[in-house]
Amino acid sequence: MEFTQDQKLYAEIVQKAWEDKSFKDELMNNPIAAIERLTGKKINLPLGKKMVVRDQTDESTVYINIPAKVDFENMELNEEQLEAVAGGKSPIKDFLLFICPTLTV
Repeated sequence: MEFTQDQKLYAEIVQKAWEDKSFKDELMNNPIAAIERLTGKKINLPLGKKMVVRDQTDESTVYINIPAKVDFENMELNEEQLEAVAGGKSPIKDFLLFICPTLTV
């Protein structure tokens, strides 16, 4: 299984936050600046978008992230996405296996 650049970056950010409290604090207070400093690359979010980072490390709490609703009626898939769907590939499954390789899904 090959991971995308986004998945690798996400893993790097989370690992750094686990290991470095000052980075974690900066990430929560100013995520764009923290990530830019970590990667050395400029982040350009789409106009009108913001980045929110929440600390979900409290093991006594179960967190649920509610994503934006997808408009399937007006969605168009590119060739790569069509191939992934036709081949039964699941980015969610890939991500879960990435963060927890011993997980059975």
